[in-house]
Amino acid sequence: MKRRNWLIDLRCSKGLTQEKAAKLAGVERSTYTKAENGSSIAVKTAKKIAVALECDWTLFFESKCDKIGQKTA
Repeated sequence: MKRRNWLIDLRCSKGLTQEKAAKLAGVERSTYTKAENGSSIAVKTAKKIAVALECDWTLFFESKCDKIGQKTA
């Protein structure tokens, strides 16, 4: 599980605690913490957090892969 540092940075840039971010999103703090820690979350939850923090919900589902691991055609 890889932490979502972008989410932590976004929350901190808005001056929010995890508790306040969770409340704005309408989710439990434990659910929000799981999102930051890289756990799988439901699309519905991702959308709630994204609206609250003003970001794109699809960021929660992007997978970064390095170029070395990609095959060329």
